Amino acid sequence: MVQEEKDMFTEIEDIKKLDIRSMMFDELAVWVKAVGQPAFRAKQIFEWVHEKGIADAEEMTNVPKKLIEEIKKQGMHGVEEVTRLVSKQDGTNKFLFRLQDGNVLESVLMRYKHGNSVCISSQVGCRMGCRFCASTIGGLIRNLEASEMLDQIYAIERITGERVSNIVVMGTGEPLDNYDNLIRFIRIINDERGKNISQRNITVSSCGLVPQIKKLADEELSITFALSLHSPTDEDRRKLLPIANKYSIAELMEVCRYYFEKTGRRVTFEYSLVKDENDTPEHAYKLAELLKNMHGHVNLIPVNPIKEREYCRSLGDSVEKFKYILEKKDINVTIRRSMGRDIDAACGQLRRKYEEAKETF
Repeated sequence: MVQEEKDMFTEIEDIKKLDIRSMMFDELAVWVKAVGQPAFRAKQIFEWVHEKGIADAEEMTNVPKKLIEEIKKQGMHGVEEVTRLVSKQDGTNKFLFRLQDGNVLESVLMRYKHGNSVCISSQVGCRMGCRFCASTIGGLIRNLEASEMLDQIYAIERITGERVSNIVVMGTGEPLDNYDNLIRFIRIINDERGKNISQRNITVSSCGLVPQIKKLADEELSITFALSLHSPTDEDRRKLLPIANKYSIAELMEVCRYYFEKTGRRVTFEYSLVKDENDTPEHAYKLAELLKNMHGHVNLIPVNPIKEREYCRSLGDSVEKFKYILEKKDINVTIRRSMGRDIDAACGQLRRKYEEAKETF
């Protein structure tokens, strides 16, 4: 067998390890040819799965039965609704979805004047150990496949009948700890033959995995990158985020500058305000000094308290004073609007309650 034939065989075998919904269009075209079907079937399947967001291969009305059976054998991994909470305060919807292996995850639909935004999970559980986050309690179970990330969006559209225009990968899990599936997800959701959601409408958040941030910059995508900073000093940041023991703030600032240079996209610095931990005027002045030449934007987030942790939400006056200090120092800053506080809004809370209830039986 010549090298070219070997490479083609390897490519087909690698593609066959993917489920249908996780295949990018070119991969799907190779798979369609491999199962003996004409090339135009790839476009039909891709549109059914990613433009229409169907849940079942049987819904492909213009695809022959023989090909539908092949699709079923290959698999089309997705999610199934377990429960849905709706906020009486602002209409935010929080979904608990079940995966094919029985694991569960959370997604949130938030309605804004500019359109619907969905916050999705990238992993089942998380191994980052951030002190104020419920998602990390119990550790990492597994990474999500691209298909399982995509179907959180498709399922919400099916359930609500509403179009999603903005995506935030900031739910359970560290997205850059599931790097390959994350990039695959972005490429597919952005494909004009599918949902065609602009990369500029996608935000990816990370607690600070420096090598992966650099790698993300080299992809030269036009997404928004958000760094979970939460403190202007290494000493205080290590109290909140264990990853700070591996990567310093100096390293983070360097890679964020690199990200801006490669993409032209300013970085969002997420800053969860924890009462008496990182919300003092001194912290604000230090943060302003740290970010003064960073071409970034600060998003202040009064933390959602969880029962397993002792951290408390910053008081309103402290939040406003913190914002005022940053503004006086010419730092672009906003306070994130708190949504869904009456429906277990903090990441991982709903999944945590579900798992605890299971353990009692």
